[in-house]
Order: sequence, then C-alpha cells, then structure tokens
Amino acid sequence: MAILSDYVEEEHKPQEQPQQPPPTPKPYSTILDPSNPLGFLQSAIDFVAKETDFFADDSSEKEVVSLVKNVREKLKVEAEKKKKEEEAAAAAAAVASSSASKKKDASSMDVDDDDEKETEKSKYIEPNKGNGQDLENYSWVQSLPEVTVSVPVPPGTKSRSISCEIKKNHLKVGLKGQPPIIDGDLYKPVKPDDCFWSLEDQKSISILLTKHDQMDWWRCLIKGEPEIDTQKVEPESSKLSDLDPETRSTVEKMMFDQRQKQMGLPTSDDMQKQELLKKFMAEHPEMDFSKAKFN
Repeated sequence: MAILSDYVEEEHKPQEQPQQPPPTPKPYSTILDPSNPLGFLQSAIDFVAKETDFFADDSSEKEVVSLVKNVREKLKVEAEKKKKEEEAAAAAAAVASSSASKKKDASSMDVDDDDEKETEKSKYIEPNKGNGQDLENYSWVQSLPEVTVSVPVPPGTKSRSISCEIKKNHLKVGLKGQPPIIDGDLYKPVKPDDCFWSLEDQKSISILLTKHDQMDWWRCLIKGEPEIDTQKVEPESSKLSDLDPETRSTVEKMMFDQRQKQMGLPTSDDMQKQELLKKFMAEHPEMDFSKAKFN
C-alpha cells in the first residue's frame, strides 16, 4: 500500500514549464533626410515588419494611425502655446515701447516748453529805472498815463532848429535839414492834443506823450525796436497816489496779480473763485464733492 501511494503522487506531480529567454534587442540605424521624412518612416516600418510580427495583427494599423494623431495633436498644442507666448511678448514689447514713447514725448514736450519759455524770456530786455529803454540816439521812460522821451542834441541847439511832429500813431523828431532821429509808428496810440515837447538846457529834446490807454504798459516806443519785459516794470507808489480811486484800485490789482503770477500763486480772480466755491460747498453739505474735479 505504501508503494502504491508513492507512485500515485509521483504520477500527478505537475511538470515545470521551461522559461523562454527574453527577446534580444535588434539594432537599428538610419539617417533622416528632412526633405524626405516618409522615406525615414518607410525604412522604420520595414524594419519593424521584418524583425517582429507587429503588423500581423489587424489592430496595428489603428495603433499606428493613433500614434500619428497623438504626435500631430502634441505639435498643435505646442504651436498654440508658442503663438500665445509670442503674442504676449509682442504685447509687452508694445506696451513698453508705448510707455517709453510717451515718456520721450513728455520729456520732449517739457524740453520744448522750457525752450519756448527761454526764447520768450530772452526776447525781451530789462527795462531801465524809468520802466523804459536807453537806446543809442534817445531814451524813454513811462508811467501808466504817459511816456517821456529824451533826445540828445548838440549843445547850443535852438528851438527853431527842432522839428517835432506828434500824431496819434506816429512820432517824428529831429533837427531841420538833417535826417530825423526818430521816425516811426508808436507802440500804442497817444492823445496828440495832450502831448508837447520842449528843449532842455539847449542840449536835449524832452517829449511828453499822453497815452490813449492809460492802463497799459508799453514794451517799446517805436514798433520794431527791442521790447522790454513788462513783468519787471516797477511803478512808483508816489504816482499811484495821483490816480483817481477807481484807477488806482485797478492798477494795484494788476500789480498784485503780476507779483502772484511771478511767484506761481493764484491771482485775485482765482482767489475770489476759490472763496465762492468754498461758500457754495458750505451751503450745500448734502452734496458730495469728493469726486469732483475743479479747474
């Protein structure tokens, strides 16, 4: 009995399957010609068909097509990503360029404004102590109501040798028989009936011109001559006392506004507008002025 049992067990003992050796990798080498990519693919497919049974299965065609689709989809995604990056970079460059251009334009405008102000400033000359000019052949001074011209002549000159014509818009002065010393259109009109001339110490002609507009400073005596900077005119206070109250008030206002502008401060009109605005805001507390912009 023992011998039989050992025989049966031996008969049903499973047989071990022999292990198959792993496939040996096949070396593959070829050269890709960029002008003929299909030739490269054909060579690779021929190699796979020769060395494997991959194409024996009907599903191999679908797998190859799927592989190609995946590659194309990947390339499409990468192309779109690259395009977006390039567009973003282009937009950033455009913004930077626009910003730089604006800064350049602003800087250029500042320079142009400075140049314009400098040119405007250099166009006028400093007035003399009488708020006029000292020229080669004569000099003149002014107040708001009048202009006084002094024309030197040879010592011992007689009144009868002088020629002086004063018209509303023209002045001609000189010695008879000689070219006129002054002959030109006045900067602003005068009142001929209120103008006169006299000979001072037989060596200079003094001419008093009464301005037609007695609230305006002259930049020059004769048009075309160098002009003074009226911003630097300094009226004499003693002269202001001679004016009527209304005119004096107007002159003082002009002088105040002139000083305020030179210091970059608000003029009397600007200050009045600000006071009116404050009063209006105080009278209407229910209104919201937080977002209002005032010029």
